[in-house]
Amino acid sequence: MVKLRARCLLVGDAAVGKSALSHVFHSDGTLFQKNYSMTTGVELLVKCVNIPETSDSVELYITDSAGKETLVEACEKMWGEPSLLCLVFDLTSEQSFANCSRWMERVRGHVQGLQVPGVLVGNKSDLSARREVQTAVAQDWAQSQGLDYHETSAREMENCDAPLLSLARTFQSLYQERLENIQNLSPG
Repeated sequence: MVKLRARCLLVGDAAVGKSALSHVFHSDGTLFQKNYSMTTGVELLVKCVNIPETSDSVELYITDSAGKETLVEACEKMWGEPSLLCLVFDLTSEQSFANCSRWMERVRGHVQGLQVPGVLVGNKSDLSARREVQTAVAQDWAQSQGLDYHETSAREMENCDAPLLSLARTFQSLYQERLENIQNLSPG
């Protein structure tokens, strides 16, 4: 049994539902706050995730960062060294999706060439009548960036655990690969 710790950076434009998504995940789908105050800094949530079919777990330190442009630069200093990335956009806002490229550039600049596994999350899937970003377009972009793609509805508490569970599994899998590589290097 191995207990791992991973810092997960949660970024995206303001009002895409980052905080709602992280709170629904953190509360195991029991808490959706109807009224949110805009995140003006970073909020840290911690949740231990058991990895199915193993005895391992990953303690996720989720750094929910402000999305408002005027606050991002100050928040970036608090990002630390993320192990995982969760990039969120609003399915009803083409602009929030277009801004994902800018977010990826900012994160890549911050991690200075390190490979950080990540997911792209299209939130607000419950607002299908107002949808502006199609699944196939988001999937293609995510794939081009090396990200897995998930769609969620924090308000309906649908699929909110899938992106972060996927990240925890990826982190545990990378740990196992590195452990095997080290064991293969040792003599005898």
